[in-house]
Amino acid sequence: MSDGRGTLAGQRILVVEDEFLIAADLARSLKGLGAAVIGPVGSVRAALALLEKEAAIDAAVLDINLTREKVYPVAQALQLRQVPFVFATGYEQWVIPREYETVPRCEKPVDLRALISLLSL
Repeated sequence: MSDGRGTLAGQRILVVEDEFLIAADLARSLKGLGAAVIGPVGSVRAALALLEKEAAIDAAVLDINLTREKVYPVAQALQLRQVPFVFATGYEQWVIPREYETVPRCEKPVDLRALISLLSL
């Protein structure tokens, strides 16, 4: 498997993660692979505001549990826009609602190679 350089070049990727260090590390890694990172943001409200403002988003990485809220309204908005996304979470698959059971999931801590593979589909 390649290191992912160039695979995400030019892709605009929304990052929704409420833990600052994880968000910063993920954003830095994605930028290092040539992606343009939208965010990161740590709440449903901020993510939905970015979706309203940003015309082109190619993919998204969503943490499911954002402090006291779940990211599912953002997932629904992305589905309506037909934007692919990945859940980056510590949750087991059975916890995720049925309507999102086919959404790819990366367990935390996120393996960057696995995330690259999922975002490059």
